[in-house]
Amino acid sequence: MRLLFYAFYARWNRVNKHRLHERPLKGHGEPVRLTAGAFILTTLNKSVLIFALSTLMGAAHAAVGSWSTQLPSVLVAMSDRASSSQPIVPPAMADVGDATIGRIYWRYQVPVGVPMNAWLCHSEQCVPLPTMRGATSALAGKQIDGPMHFRFALASGQHPVRVQELQVIVNYQ
Repeated sequence: MRLLFYAFYARWNRVNKHRLHERPLKGHGEPVRLTAGAFILTTLNKSVLIFALSTLMGAAHAAVGSWSTQLPSVLVAMSDRASSSQPIVPPAMADVGDATIGRIYWRYQVPVGVPMNAWLCHSEQCVPLPTMRGATSALAGKQIDGPMHFRFALASGQHPVRVQELQVIVNYQ
């Protein structure tokens, strides 16, 4: 997008360069000098155009993207009480602004053959996770800065289990 802006700006300069200082009269071959006011107006229009395009491109750049994070393992010890992971938050370097969630990819690992009830929770809603890895758009449109976390619960009668390799990739708009 930024490359498109610079290409447009360079083209505008080539096409309008002769107009900054001289403007030919219709039907005459002699150029007429622009007045100081016309020169300032032309320069002002160029500045406004540059500002508008850079603002729009800056907003588009900050508004769309993705981030990922890994979380420490979670010990799930009881079947009657769910265990939660640490909060899932964007990394400090992610410029999410007031973006909303698009699609979320998740992954976690439990020992083979151990049934686990799992959810991905936002402050407004929890989404059941039917498998140890997958993707969901069920939280699309929710604020990205709302705290999220994994939640796990054992089936009745199970021994404690450590859930490992918790990871999310969050696409936002």
